Amino acid sequence: QHIGAYQVEHQGRLITFLDTPGHEAFTAMRARGANLTDIAVIVIAADDGIMPQTKEAIQHAQAAKVAMIIAINKCDLRSANPDRVKRQLQQMGLAPEDWGGDLICCSVSATKGEGMDHLLEMILLQADVLELRANPRRKAQGYVIESRLEAGMGPTANVLVTNGTLQLNDAIVSGSTWGRVKAMINDQGHKVRTAGPSAAVKILGLTSVPAPGSEFHIYKNDREARQIAEERAAAERLKDLGSSAEPRAPMTLDELLQEKSGSEKRTLNVILKTDVLGSLEAIRGSLEGIQSDKVDLAIIGTGAGNITVNDVLLASASKAVILGFHVGKDAGAGAEAKRKGVEIRLYSIIYEMLDDVKNLLTGLLEPIIKEHVNGQAAIRQIFDMGKRGKVAGCMCVKGKVTLKGRARVKRKDEVLYEGKIQTLRRFQNEANEVREGQECGIVLDHFANFAEGDIIESYEIEKVAQEL
Repeated sequence: QHIGAYQVEHQGRLITFLDTPGHEAFTAMRARGANLTDIAVIVIAADDGIMPQTKEAIQHAQAAKVAMIIAINKCDLRSANPDRVKRQLQQMGLAPEDWGGDLICCSVSATKGEGMDHLLEMILLQADVLELRANPRRKAQGYVIESRLEAGMGPTANVLVTNGTLQLNDAIVSGSTWGRVKAMINDQGHKVRTAGPSAAVKILGLTSVPAPGSEFHIYKNDREARQIAEERAAAERLKDLGSSAEPRAPMTLDELLQEKSGSEKRTLNVILKTDVLGSLEAIRGSLEGIQSDKVDLAIIGTGAGNITVNDVLLASASKAVILGFHVGKDAGAGAEAKRKGVEIRLYSIIYEMLDDVKNLLTGLLEPIIKEHVNGQAAIRQIFDMGKRGKVAGCMCVKGKVTLKGRARVKRKDEVLYEGKIQTLRRFQNEANEVREGQECGIVLDHFANFAEGDIIESYEIEKVAQEL
């Protein structure tokens, strides 16, 4: 569930594909994918038709003013209905080419490889029509597609070169991150020395992890690059300080009281670690989108890379749960978590993570206590058994009286006792329950101050889990 970038050669020309995930949480990634590309290939399943995420992807492409090609996939299936997809596109105001419009639609089958050559030809044809050009003889510029902190490599970034040529030892700046390009690795995993226009490579040698979607530029030397990065970092810090120091209006008494009553809300503290920053923003957005009036979700720490001992210490201090997505635990982090009693949960599928967090939030809520009255017995006669206490001779007048439930003794409207039934007998035999119209003998747990005419009510307490 990342933006993957890879190159394909067709008729001696290279095409770079950026693959964005389809899950609804990855809206920002898809928007970024649309903004970085020249042509957007929208894949629609011929059997499913246009899904909400597909509509969203089309809107991103339209907003970025990117040329679109529709690939209708799974055309080899019996249930495939490409005409339905074209009808849905027509309803969205996008007329397919074979229906007199200008939107290219290609029928393909990914599993059988049918129609792929035609799709690639159409992409190249569209590129020729759009006259896409770049100058490889200038300094490189482009965008960070994805970034992460990798063991043994430090901060790495997958970058897409949009103009110029990126070379080894170039001084690079992206946002407030700078570095010298120490190595470049292409989509095949081979080290390369240069990356021309529209090439996607992973670069090593950055000082920190850059933000995905940020632009990068090449500067003359390290000094210039560091100076620009530091100026940007200082500006960001000032902006953060300025936004947190806005003067607040004095609170009225009503607001104070509301805040006080609202502070009874329980909060689930979470530390979120993912392998790449793109997933981090997507998951963070999904978690913050879980709405509940009864409990709060606070994300107190985030980061790219494995779960470290420091994360465990922070979680222990703030009573938080650590959630990891596509990451592992550093040496010592697992043992430290056991010692401190910190829960670490690792996931590889975003749906599972969101469901689990919802369950955790539901678990924070106090269960609703419901009372079910089983029945009532009226005391008709009292038998004094000496040391063994008093037995209430009763007639069950309503419902049933059970041994396993709880009991209360009522005199008119006053409750004299609440507790358990110690023994319940019918004639000489012990019974688990006595039904309406039957006589029984009841001994209550540590209570004997009942009188004839009192009512013994049998009830059960049920705990019901609250909804978010």
